[in-house]
Amino acid sequence: MAVIGVGLGIGRLAAAALEGSARQPTAAGDIRTSMIIAAALIEGATLFAIVVCLLLAINK
Repeated sequence: MAVIGVGLGIGRLAAAALEGSARQPTAAGDIRTSMIIAAALIEGATLFAIVVCLLLAINK
């Protein structure tokens, strides 16, 4: 479930970043940087969720 959510979240993030870059080509660099930081935070939270799920599965 966590991986599916991340896929959808990063997909929406990339779509919004591309749309923003298309509307404001001069701000493309700033938008790209913000997108990479947000994607890294999303992936970090997902990694945490997967580790918690694995720990819960191992302890049962």
